[in-house]
Amino acid sequence: LATIDNPDSIVWDARSEAEYLGLRSGARRAGHVPGAVNLDWVHLMDPARDLRLVRNLPELLAARGITPDRAVITHCQTHHRSGLTYLAARLLGFPRIKAYHGSWGEWGNREDTPIETGPER
Repeated sequence: LATIDNPDSIVWDARSEAEYLGLRSGARRAGHVPGAVNLDWVHLMDPARDLRLVRNLPELLAARGITPDRAVITHCQTHHRSGLTYLAARLLGFPRIKAYHGSWGEWGNREDTPIETGPER
């Protein structure tokens, strides 16, 4: 919760756009962490290159405010998809990448966590 309003950090939601928007959920509540940015984990892989990371990944991340100078917390539903986003950021040299292991399965099932729906602010 402390990172939500911290301009030095950003939450990377690696779920699908439908999950992020709150149109689909695997938890009691649907939506996303307030202020989180969405980049679906499947967009990191290039099918034409045997699913290696896309060459423009640094630019894709920067366009969403995900940069190496910020603390980045990545999550998905169960931390399987965001495991790849964590590793990709590590490979790109992000020194403060962290994984939220509880992911949306925890956040969306708690009653005391804030939730937003709809597109990024």
